[in-house]
Amino acid sequence: MKKIILASQSPRRKQLMEMAELKFEVLVADVDESNPPGMPGEEVPAFLSRKKADAIFHKSPESIIIAADTIVLLDGLILGKPTDSVHATSILRMLSGRMHRVVTGVCIRSAETEAVFSTTTEVYFRELTETQIAHYVTNYRPYDKAGAYAIQEWIGVTGIEKINGDYYNVMGLPIGDVISVLGSEFGV
Repeated sequence: MKKIILASQSPRRKQLMEMAELKFEVLVADVDESNPPGMPGEEVPAFLSRKKADAIFHKSPESIIIAADTIVLLDGLILGKPTDSVHATSILRMLSGRMHRVVTGVCIRSAETEAVFSTTTEVYFRELTETQIAHYVTNYRPYDKAGAYAIQEWIGVTGIEKINGDYYNVMGLPIGDVISVLGSEFGV
């Protein structure tokens, strides 16, 4: 069986791969994560995951590469990772009481096959108080998380009313879809 490489430094993606009992290595390339001007937000994660997979594939063409990128979309606006506490607070205020979409693009690539897909989950936040937002930002420091939150942390338990779609997608990797594609298209 071919070696599987996860092209991500995300501890959450690594955790999900481990939970699925996949044997893999982590290898990350420095990739320009900009996207073409005017590209619809829904297409950005698949585009970026393909860029990441390509960068690693050139280093290890005998392997199966799994790369992903996750964004949070609110009214068509991509809410990236916050730069500091003020930015995180601002993002959480925007999400408060609203529905947004989490889109994860995945590229799985080997020398013979490439599969690129996106998974979308709708996330509904309750109205968040300023105290809740301040508590989360201060105690959880969500600066490495798209949309300034992680569903598996305190904010998910207290602030999310419901989701429509894949919970693990909101964590950063639709692992069920990944397993399905690995089995059907890569024989893993």
